[in-house]
This record gives sequence, structure tokens and C-alpha cells, in this order.
Amino acid sequence: MEQYLKETPLLDFSHPSLVELVRSRGWINLPEYERIAQIYNFVQNEIMFGYNQADDIPASLIYSDRYGQCNTKGTLFMALLRKCGIPCRFHAFTITKNLQKGAISGLAYSLAPRNIIHSWVEVWFENKWVNLEGFILDKLYLESVQKHFSNTEGAFCGYAIATPNLKNPPINWTGADTYIQKEGINHDYGVFDSPDDFYKKYSANLSGVKRFLFKHIARKWMNNKVAKIRCGKW
Repeated sequence: MEQYLKETPLLDFSHPSLVELVRSRGWINLPEYERIAQIYNFVQNEIMFGYNQADDIPASLIYSDRYGQCNTKGTLFMALLRKCGIPCRFHAFTITKNLQKGAISGLAYSLAPRNIIHSWVEVWFENKWVNLEGFILDKLYLESVQKHFSNTEGAFCGYAIATPNLKNPPINWTGADTYIQKEGINHDYGVFDSPDDFYKKYSANLSGVKRFLFKHIARKWMNNKVAKIRCGKW
């Protein structure tokens, strides 16, 4: 398990802001189940769903932003877990672009690749790997989508959601797998010790001119739209 507890440039859990966060919350002193639960709930609901400047940025910057998406919230989640002695690893995929429709539109949707890099975090708990993806969307955002599509029965794809059950997706930590975008997966890259290892072998979602436009223009529109959805301003 030693390699699943290492600090890396992206999992920079020795950064003063993360050290202070862990100290102030008292997570290290909790029993393992509750430790994971508290960190999970923090990343799920105190780090809002939103789009950072890139996927391959360190946990300390994501914490500073106070928002993130699957890959960035996952990086922060992993850093906090490792700081608190919980082994974890990175599982990489791609998801269909259609999953994002509604949450993003216009130029931002055009800039997005057809297959978007996606990931979840796997934690070692009770002698097995548990898949955790349900932390991606904060509950305020998810509840707003559920309310808007309250007549939807069963499966749903869009607004950064891909689930067989919109009304009751498995998003809460119970010691078992959690999911919110799993049904949109169309390719599996496999598991990696850290997000750093994945990005060294592959790349982030955008590069070059598209990365510049996303960072400085498109993501601001995207985050504004997500904020409106969260507030019920459809």
C-alpha cells in the first residue's frame, strides 16, 4: 500500500493550506470509516461542482478555487485521503461528450473533445478497492437538476450526470461504490498510482489554442451556467 500513500506534485498534501485544513477538521483522529466519510462529504459538498483552468493542476490550487469537476475534485480527494493515511489510486476513463450537454453549451461545448477524460478515485477499505465517483456533483447542484427533471423516471444523461436512476443515484459514502457519471463511460484506461502518472502517459482534455480559450473564456461561461442551475435559475 506504500505507493498509494505517496505525495506527488499534484497530490501536494504538504502544502500549508491542506495541512491546516486537515488539522482544523481533526480527520486524522477519526476511525477509518468516518475519516473517509468526512473527507468524502467535504469534497462533495464544500468543493462546488465547477470547471477549473485545467485537469492537471495540484490539489492545493483546487482547494484554493473551492470548486472542481471529476478529475480535479478527484485530485483533491486523493491528496486529503493520503494525508490522512487512506491508500487510494486513480482510475481513468473517457466519457461521452453528450453527458455534459446542458451543463455546458455554445462555444464551450464545441471546444470539448468528443470523448472527455474522466476519472474516479478508488480507496482501499476493508481489504478491497472501493470505487468512488459520487462526490463529483455537490448536492445543491444535483438536487436542482432532480427538481427540474422531476418527471424523469429511470435513466438520465446530461447536465454532467449519467445514471440509471436520477431520483436516487448511489452518491453517499456507505463503504460501497458510489457513482454519478458511470453510465457515460466509453473507454477504460485502467488504474494508476496517481493522477501524475496518468497525465505523463496521456494528456489533459485540452491543449494549445483550445486550452487557452477554455482557461480564459469558455470556462467562465460554464461556471456561470452551473451556478445558475444550482440556484434554480433555468
